Amino acid sequence: MLTVSGLYIYPIKSLAGIAVDTAIVTSRGLQYDRRMMLTDENNCFLTQREHREMALLQPIITNTGLFVHHKKNKTAPLFIPHQPAGNEFVKVTIWDDTCEGQVYSGEINDWFSQTIGRVCKLVYMPVTTNREVDKRYAQDNEITSFADGYPMLMIGQSSLDDLNSRLPESLPMNRFRPNIVFTGGTAFLEDEMREFTINGIQFTGVKPCARCPIPTIDQETASQSKEPLKTLATYRFKNNKILFGQNLLHNGDGTINVGDVIDIKTYQPAAI
Repeated sequence: MLTVSGLYIYPIKSLAGIAVDTAIVTSRGLQYDRRMMLTDENNCFLTQREHREMALLQPIITNTGLFVHHKKNKTAPLFIPHQPAGNEFVKVTIWDDTCEGQVYSGEINDWFSQTIGRVCKLVYMPVTTNREVDKRYAQDNEITSFADGYPMLMIGQSSLDDLNSRLPESLPMNRFRPNIVFTGGTAFLEDEMREFTINGIQFTGVKPCARCPIPTIDQETASQSKEPLKTLATYRFKNNKILFGQNLLHNGDGTINVGDVIDIKTYQPAAI
């Protein structure tokens, strides 16, 4: 039996994630997931790939907004309302997409600029922005948040266990920043899961996740090494990409919970 063992949301793209027991599924993915994003002076997205310090910024969700604190520095936390109060909108770039974001206040932007050491601003994805997923994989004009490309990412615990058995030192799941983690089944079963349901919501595995350098960044210290990509490249390498995890689309909304059973309906050929 496959069971949801972990649920994670990342309110601000590339900042630390939050483990939750229950998550609301919306059309863009899990509620609050990557609805905010830091951008540079050219309105292009920023991530840990270039600014490892972002890993040390930890959001906490409240009813009225987020508190963000630095894991190492004892500076006062920053409060961010769930939506900006102003009416400044800009066209922001994330990979090959351009969409509209709503800009937060100067005080908030100054805090982030000082903390990560470069000029930046925080933007929010309003409900009027519909960023579509790659049409080559879309099924019904699905939309996503400021995530790299798809509403959700899923990884099986067995896949991480398999990887850790090959590493000199085991790594935690947070290196891979999934939304859904499950237990049960064999390593990389997520590669083969085409259609499945969780708590009545239908999900489709559409594309293996090609990994960037972020998994090489320790999410607690922001230090960087060659692992786990060095090892993954020896057995999870295809078409010049290192694959780990499965990108998901979904049909319907509702809630999913840690402990929910995953019911596989159809399978697809494994990624590798």
